[in-house]
Amino acid sequence: MSVAAEKPVLQVSDLNFTVQGQDLLKNLTLSLKAGKLLVVLGCNGAGKSTLLKHIAGEFGNLRNVELFGLPLPQHPARPLARKRAVLPQSTPMTFGYEVQDVVMLGRIPHQQKQRETSGDRQIVLDCLRKVGLAGYEHRNCLTLSGGELQRVHLARVLAQLAGTAGEKVLLLDEPTSSLDLSHQHQTLQIARDLCASGVGVMAVLHDLNLASQYADQIVLMKQGCILAQGSPADVLRPEVLFEAYGYPVQVIEHPVLGCPLVVSAR
Repeated sequence: MSVAAEKPVLQVSDLNFTVQGQDLLKNLTLSLKAGKLLVVLGCNGAGKSTLLKHIAGEFGNLRNVELFGLPLPQHPARPLARKRAVLPQSTPMTFGYEVQDVVMLGRIPHQQKQRETSGDRQIVLDCLRKVGLAGYEHRNCLTLSGGELQRVHLARVLAQLAGTAGEKVLLLDEPTSSLDLSHQHQTLQIARDLCASGVGVMAVLHDLNLASQYADQIVLMKQGCILAQGSPADVLRPEVLFEAYGYPVQVIEHPVLGCPLVVSAR
């Protein structure tokens, strides 16, 4: 395994976050290495999205978060936007923008004087093709289904990272929540392909079996704490999942893929 594949591109150390006396995050420590897919799991309210928002800098540039070896506050915004992209859980659209214009927003950090180039336009088309939306560039976003719009925003963050040399990080908050079965797997295969090119990807998911199939590492959260972290085989165990979700499950070996397969025990 290469040195680059072992290098942390993201480090969170002893992260705490309290709102109105309630501890939402407690002593969180984790790392993401280049070329790896880290999946964050946990029940509703466990702190998954709050953690991702901290890493994205939405609650202030905390020094508990390091990207590419530097504390988050030391990164100038524009250069950082070229190598770290964030896909929020929800990005509502209230205006009838064309699909290509939304995806082009991802190219702004790369543009000089906000002037798009033919190269930018080609990247937009390439990213739409990757998410299965070739030919949608002139569609009004308000005419799209929820799943199609979610893929438009995935194309936007792919366009944001395109053409950037060196280390990169992609943060995905429930990127499969509105997608059908085929597009769930397509999205996570895109994440795996990015990892193969050296990008570190962190994704919040709810589907345990998608996490099992695609993740290199899993962080399982409960009440703002990390309950377990490690490989899918290490984390996806019946007693651990019962503690996290309060629901009995069995974990068997997938008959084709060989990864853990979580099924209801009721």
